[in-house]
Amino acid sequence: MGPRHKLSTIFDGELKLPKTALSLDIWGRDVEQLVFASGDADGICRPVEGSLLPTPWAAGGQHGQVMLSMFDADGAPYAGDPRQVLKQVLTRFQKVGWRPVVAAELEFSLVKWDNSVPLHTCPSPAGSSPIGGNTYGLDVLNQHQAMLEDLRLACEVQDIPFDGVVKESAPSQYEVNMHHVDNPVLAAKQILMLKRLIKGVAGKHNLIASFMPKPFENESGNGMHVHCSMLDENGVNVFDDGTEKGSPLLLNAIGGCLANMADSIAIFSPSFNGYRRFQPGCHAPTYPSWGYENRTVAVRVPAGSHAARRLEHRVAGADVNPYLLFAVLLSAMLDGVEQNLSPGEPTAGDGYAQEKQKFPLYMHDAVKLFSESDFIRHSLGTELQRIYTLTKQQEVDEFRKRITLLEYQSYLEKL
Repeated sequence: MGPRHKLSTIFDGELKLPKTALSLDIWGRDVEQLVFASGDADGICRPVEGSLLPTPWAAGGQHGQVMLSMFDADGAPYAGDPRQVLKQVLTRFQKVGWRPVVAAELEFSLVKWDNSVPLHTCPSPAGSSPIGGNTYGLDVLNQHQAMLEDLRLACEVQDIPFDGVVKESAPSQYEVNMHHVDNPVLAAKQILMLKRLIKGVAGKHNLIASFMPKPFENESGNGMHVHCSMLDENGVNVFDDGTEKGSPLLLNAIGGCLANMADSIAIFSPSFNGYRRFQPGCHAPTYPSWGYENRTVAVRVPAGSHAARRLEHRVAGADVNPYLLFAVLLSAMLDGVEQNLSPGEPTAGDGYAQEKQKFPLYMHDAVKLFSESDFIRHSLGTELQRIYTLTKQQEVDEFRKRITLLEYQSYLEKL
């Protein structure tokens, strides 16, 4: 935060920050190994085009924000900046003349604090927890009408392609849909801006908008589903072959997603809490699977117009970094096309009940796979793979050291 006149420093390319500012852990702490290895060298921060905008939820009405991207001292893009990593991935698509089109569905919870635990903000019977989430209910939305109207207006001010809010399946859970964009870098920027906007507007109304993947036990968590199609140089969708099945390229892209899904879980689920989503009955896939018009699988092919044939990737939590999500998703799709991978037979019926090889369900296993993956190294680069691994390992280690209330309740007197 700084005064308005400091903007000239940013736009003149004179703002410097340690490169390790991009590898702080969830508590805002340095990863010492990264600091010592680099001498905590500075990078140059430059503004992201179109990101200097007012923040209408801020007190006083005189505040704004600007997003920054990191460069090396010689002006080259810093390979540890997720935005720069995604840009590099997209150069591979430019070489083959394809343009990815993406859209996100972002879930979040509206809660309040009660001492150290979150409380639902949706209606509930006296003396009990809510029963059901009033999926798609309008009355529940009306309870937060003032906040949602402020949300709509703030999206207009910041030019975010807001496509409405719906009530989701879990109590106090909502979903925001975004328009399709044929520029994944722009889409990722808009997602980050939208998350900050939602949290800011909710706070103005004394609510907490949380993108925590699993804020409540025994209820569905918050995810971020991504729809993706691919246009050729003539603007034709290469996944459309005029049939419900979709083109061979669509099947190859799905095959790449499935083949590289396990190595990418540390990106799709970047927090310790996120792995709580991967449980039966919680509306999150637990193994690489796909199917037509099937919401119980990891990669779904929605029904609809042939010209809009696409895949829907349903694995990521709402806490995901959208730049890295798009980077690994698009890399996996291209890998499937280049290697002519087959996704196998589509899953019919209950995908949650299938007995197949699960992807890692614990954060330490996911980070290990990520750290050793040739696919990740090729897709994101050695620098991003290294700093992301060390940062997430620090988070794992911190949780491993902590003793939970459940452990005291289970063992303190009984053992």
